[in-house]
Amino acid sequence: MFRQALAALACATALTVPAIAQTFETDAGSVTLDPIVEGLQSPWGMVFLPDDSMLVTERPGNLRHVSTDGTISEPIAGIPEVVFQGQGGLLDVALDPEFAANRYVYVSYAEPGEQEGTNSTAVARGVLSEDMSELSDVEVIFSQQPKLPSNLHFGSRLTFDNDGYLFITTGERSNAEFRVQAQDLDSHLGKVIRIMPDGTVPEDNPFVGTDGALPEIWSYGHRNVQGAALHPDTGELWVAEHGPRGGDELNRIVEGGNFGWPLLTEGTEYSGDPINPPEVLPDQLVEAERTWVPSPAPSGLAFYTGDLFPDWQGDAFMGALAGTDLIRIDLEGEEVLGDEFLFGDDFPHRIRDVTQGPDGALYLTTDADPGQILRLSPAQ
Repeated sequence: MFRQALAALACATALTVPAIAQTFETDAGSVTLDPIVEGLQSPWGMVFLPDDSMLVTERPGNLRHVSTDGTISEPIAGIPEVVFQGQGGLLDVALDPEFAANRYVYVSYAEPGEQEGTNSTAVARGVLSEDMSELSDVEVIFSQQPKLPSNLHFGSRLTFDNDGYLFITTGERSNAEFRVQAQDLDSHLGKVIRIMPDGTVPEDNPFVGTDGALPEIWSYGHRNVQGAALHPDTGELWVAEHGPRGGDELNRIVEGGNFGWPLLTEGTEYSGDPINPPEVLPDQLVEAERTWVPSPAPSGLAFYTGDLFPDWQGDAFMGALAGTDLIRIDLEGEEVLGDEFLFGDDFPHRIRDVTQGPDGALYLTTDADPGQILRLSPAQ
């Protein structure tokens, strides 16, 4: 697939020949990390199409098609207006479970509010043209409320479950005056959202019929969820979540669960001041499956089910931004046994997204301008 296209990259418009491959020693043996596409502008999310090509988002507001020969397209038309400030911009991308029939593509992004300077996470869907040049019939199916003057903590991962419901992760917008709303059921801040593909609310959502609660909410008490994936055995949603200074979390999402932020955390304020819990905590807070101190700053999460790495089947892989690494989370079923930082202290790239390709390799995006797509495979 992409590996056979490296020679063509030098001829592709606006591309340069990627850097040489690197080899790393891991618990499963030697692996090779190949830069296969270079020249993307702050890539954030990626998804494989049925023909093994890819859609990739660029945070400034562009959705690109990357063909199997490595060529990056012109921006795909039809993307809504995005706020490209701070951590905002065009963020994740996902395909409808029935994409082969309806060609629906979903994107999350920072949406401007009516009041100047405000924004929040939104999700839109549109129909991708056969020539990959345009999204048509674009409609916003979710708009996080309230809109706020913050350019931080948008969350924004999109994951369809096995029943066709769409999960959307959101952030609590960071500021101390806003983040308390992660505990409020009348706010979308700091929540995992579950909706139908057209934006309607499933009748079995946990807070449907609860006075004062937004029915889209599936779980709450989150800080900034930037990784999400379905467990291959259970079909449950797992997420990677930014803590404050320390206290990043891997969470198994429980329907209606309260994950504690900002009441309880293993981290501290960025100033170093403690975050003290209240004297009385809510009942039945959901504990994290794993926490990290210091924070690697997680972004992107995928469970591995391929054949290229048999020793890694069932494990999860999490990108790290501050940690500039790819973290393998060693799992036995749903039990977390430990983790492995694959690339080491000298690895220079912030890993923004990770996904398993149709060839069984792992594909990573680097959070940079220019950014790359990297392919991880067993060393030859």
